[in-house]
Amino acid sequence: MMARAQTVAFEGVEARLVEVQCAVSPGMPGFAVVGLPDKAVSEARDRVRAALNALAIALPAKRITVNLSPADLPKEGSHFDLPIALALLAAIEIVPMDAVSEAVALGELSLDGTLVPVLGALPAAMAAAEAGLGLICPRACGAEAAWVGAAEVIAPRSLADLIAHMTGRAVIAPAEAGEVAPPPAGRDLADVKGQERARRALEIAAAGRHHLLMVGSPGSGKSMLAARLPGILPPLSPAEALETSMIHSLAGLIAEGGISRARPFREPHHTASMAAIIGGGRGAKPGEVSLAHNGVLFLDELPEFARPVLETLRQPVETGEVVVARANAHVRYPCRFLLVAAANPCRCGHLADAARACGRAPHCGEDYMGRISGPLLDRFDLRIEVPPVDWQDLALPATGEGSATVAARVLSARARQTRRFEGRGSLRVNADAEGALLEEIAEPDAEGREMIARAAECFGLTARGYHRVLRVARTIADLDQSSAVRRPHVAEALSFRLGPLST
Repeated sequence: MMARAQTVAFEGVEARLVEVQCAVSPGMPGFAVVGLPDKAVSEARDRVRAALNALAIALPAKRITVNLSPADLPKEGSHFDLPIALALLAAIEIVPMDAVSEAVALGELSLDGTLVPVLGALPAAMAAAEAGLGLICPRACGAEAAWVGAAEVIAPRSLADLIAHMTGRAVIAPAEAGEVAPPPAGRDLADVKGQERARRALEIAAAGRHHLLMVGSPGSGKSMLAARLPGILPPLSPAEALETSMIHSLAGLIAEGGISRARPFREPHHTASMAAIIGGGRGAKPGEVSLAHNGVLFLDELPEFARPVLETLRQPVETGEVVVARANAHVRYPCRFLLVAAANPCRCGHLADAARACGRAPHCGEDYMGRISGPLLDRFDLRIEVPPVDWQDLALPATGEGSATVAARVLSARARQTRRFEGRGSLRVNADAEGALLEEIAEPDAEGREMIARAAECFGLTARGYHRVLRVARTIADLDQSSAVRRPHVAEALSFRLGPLST
């Protein structure tokens, strides 16, 4: 007797359908799992056997062979337990074969038959919907998987409940999508006193997703400013929320099935490894750059990161995706994020204060900032110096705008960009524009062209730098609700590009 069940194997955020074939045939009693399984999949036979024994289901004294097809695709993870158990139950005629073959199943079995939650329920539901199948997953994963909507999700608590559902003895109602997780309490820009130029840079960065580098002495407010960036970013669109949640599902970051409309804000420590930042490790899991997709990646103390780790950021920043290459697989993850970095001007941090600087100034500053390579530095659209705020100014009342006011302008600028890039594929914000399209949407007026030409000649702007100035100028014009890019917009864009760290 042979039966088939459906499940998935994960390649990045893509879930590929896998057919679980179970054959029960005469011969020496045994239980074999073939089809390139890893250790966790191979151990499924022991968990399945124990779970069936707990349900008083005896396996026949025959040879049981489970094949995971396609056999050349690596299979990893404990989520293969449930589909293997279902294929076996169908093969020994405990549950109907058609009920098993018409749904994608994933879930880990405990020894008493309880279904344990697994990672990747949301991508699995997407794959099931595309194939016109339903989804069977543990109860704890049901609310997450139900967000897809196009696939019916059955989420039992145990294998016994699922058998009762499939045999019609106790039907399980389809799972419902979880609640939209409320955004975390944001920190308000009104708390920041002074730093008007830095506040303006944050607004431009948020409006056009332009990468930002802040350099300043310790305590000048760089981290404080970065922490308030999420409060002025627009909420994720439904499409962005779904694709971001698919990555977070693979990383186990979705709590109680709730999908958040707040943009991710990731701030890894400067001791993070290359695999933690880019992705990799066992199963080539997504790294911080992918977990920050559609959100913000904040790198505090930028020069303290390992040089190889910083250099690996150059390609993802430019292309918006990262490929984690391993001997047996190449896994691709999206990573369109807003990079915000903060750095001290030197190791002691007081390069600009002659009374407090060390005896190696200014060479210590050149050595310290030299840890950031020119090609990486060239990818920051906005570079600002964050001067220290005098302690007497801290006692004065706050005079700057709050996050709500700035967020309204950012949202309006993003809406203009959404209309501009409608029907142009994955383009969403000005930072995505390039080539002929960039020249079309960001062509400055005559005075603006003359100014940027002089600046490019005097300061030796690279071709990338020239285009990034145009992108920033287009965003400043959007914030100004101007359809044309004019000389003041170009001048402000150049002021954020040129300076002591200009390229």
